[in-house]
Amino acid sequence: MPLTAESRHRIKAESMDEWIVAAWQNRPHDGLRDPSAPGRAFTPNERYAALVEAAGYVPVALSAEDYIELLPARWQAINAYGIRISYRTYDAEALNPLRRQPSGIKEKKGLWEIHHDPYDVSRVWVRDHHNSGWITAAWTQLSRVPMPFGELAWDHARRALPTGTEEELADAVAALLRRANDGPTNDQHASPSKRDRTVAARTRATSPPADEAARPEPPIPAVEEAEPDTTGDEPLAKVIPLGIFDPFTEAQKRW
Repeated sequence: MPLTAESRHRIKAESMDEWIVAAWQNRPHDGLRDPSAPGRAFTPNERYAALVEAAGYVPVALSAEDYIELLPARWQAINAYGIRISYRTYDAEALNPLRRQPSGIKEKKGLWEIHHDPYDVSRVWVRDHHNSGWITAAWTQLSRVPMPFGELAWDHARRALPTGTEEELADAVAALLRRANDGPTNDQHASPSKRDRTVAARTRATSPPADEAARPEPPIPAVEEAEPDTTGDEPLAKVIPLGIFDPFTEAQKRW
């Protein structure tokens, strides 16, 4: 079965990646020199290893759990209706065993640790320290606002409706973002104010695309395995992985 153009392109890309890792990164480069050894050219791997040794760890991208860990935290009770934050109610079926139950953390008076994102109020995360994981609780009025927003837009709506219910505030935020997105009109009363436009602009700048979570991953075409290209003049070097920095392990070492 002949390969498609996309499959051939992917095989070439994989071969290129393999050559970079096994050959190019292990080849001395004239631009990689050290003042302490001016007569010697170093490989990219050697220079990177020296930087890692100086820094103490390999910088890597944050995982999903790392991102949650770094979010602002608050301690609250889990009631029968869920969790209430800034007049918003969050709930999830996974919270059923924890409702109206103490966390067991005496230092926090039996409250539960909850992390939230100030730039995306669509969900919060509850630390389930009994099972060593996180429970995601969604905002119960999320369907009223079809676009993501943060605390800035919510607080703006609360100032305009100080006695409004949660449903009314959600509708007010949706109307605010919709008016700001439509732009000015001939009707002076219907046009968004300067403050409305500012809040909407900051909300769009700090929010992910509305369809980001729902966008499916593109299918990966089946590719026939190709033999690695070993026709080069330079021998392939053995790849030695570097260590990864673990902040939790390092924190335990300090005690």
